[in-house]
Amino acid sequence: MKGVILAGGLGSRLFPLTKVTNKHLLPVYNKPMIYYPLETLVQAGIKDIMVITGGTSSGDFMRLLGNGKNFGLKHLLYTYQEGEKGIAHALALAEHFAAGDKIIVMLGDNIIEKDIKKEVDIFDRQEKGARILLKEIDKPERFGVAEIRDNKLVRIIEKPAIPPSKMIVTGIYMYDHQVFEFIKTLKPSARGELEITDVNNRYIEKGQMSFGILKGWWTDAGTFDSLLRANILVAKQRSKR
Repeated sequence: MKGVILAGGLGSRLFPLTKVTNKHLLPVYNKPMIYYPLETLVQAGIKDIMVITGGTSSGDFMRLLGNGKNFGLKHLLYTYQEGEKGIAHALALAEHFAAGDKIIVMLGDNIIEKDIKKEVDIFDRQEKGARILLKEIDKPERFGVAEIRDNKLVRIIEKPAIPPSKMIVTGIYMYDHQVFEFIKTLKPSARGELEITDVNNRYIEKGQMSFGILKGWWTDAGTFDSLLRANILVAKQRSKR
């Protein structure tokens, strides 16, 4: 299985912090943000990883991460997304890298407490389809929200005004090779992007989507409040060691 970290975008919700750098290069406690998803994938046993970035700071990722040697990797690949065209558009750039293998995709601003090796192993044994990780939070309106009936995932609603549950889709997605064919059929949403929620719903419609519940705390770091929360959570975690 291969890993893909999505670290593009303009980070406009964190302006002016992102005026001169990519959001994923901002510090979260004692490390750059991009370290956390990279370490999560490595801890899950993923050794073949691509970072997808964009904007004017793409070269800074190479200077920071190099060939991945400091993370125990033999090499680390990079590719570039032009413009802000959505998560699914960025993921499409990894088709050649995936080369038909299963992939685990992680948003570069997602930070978690526990490792996900068990979930990755479950997906590795899954014959086909996709697997996503859900997390219950108090205010799910900002995310894709899972509608679950009889312990079955029936659909995902992007940023609903009235959420059907408090279970949100975290930025950790596992896909088989079909994902790239699904992306090719997508049409841009109202905000002009190719939405990963549409990809996930395609798998659900085919009856090929499984899900797990993420253990421990989870946060993104894409707003001032969530970036602060990420710093606090990581600091508390480090203080317990």
